[in-house]
Amino acid sequence: MSTYTEEVGKKLNNLLEKTYDAEKGFNKAAENIEHAPLKSYFRKKAQERLNFGRELKQEIRSFNQDVDKGGSVTGTAHRAWMDVKSLFSANDEESMLNEAIRGEKAAIEEYEEVLNDTSLPISTKSILQSQKTTINNGLAKINTLEDLH
Repeated sequence: MSTYTEEVGKKLNNLLEKTYDAEKGFNKAAENIEHAPLKSYFRKKAQERLNFGRELKQEIRSFNQDVDKGGSVTGTAHRAWMDVKSLFSANDEESMLNEAIRGEKAAIEEYEEVLNDTSLPISTKSILQSQKTTINNGLAKINTLEDLH
């Protein structure tokens, strides 16, 4: 039988922080881009991550764990990278697109890492698998946008 441990709570809180970081990064990219399909894609991804965050918080709370607040150090560095890119490359859409692809691939790896935890409750596994699939599908979409750009 799977049990929800404090360790699982920490892993989910870590994913939650990175989810919020991704949301902020996508919003930042949408603000700094003119290409309409990319702007729309980044806005959609930001909303998706907001929804992911809500699901993760609900799951963490359902097992009486505390939800951490704030963004991760890695995410802050990622957003700073997006800020620098937008300042120095005159809103270079290709750079933002490449950074988004890199971030999505990293997110998939993080989800896989947590999903490999054998102590995950079925409800948690289901949420994480669904979110990972959505990120994977988004990667396929962003790659087509890259081809159009």
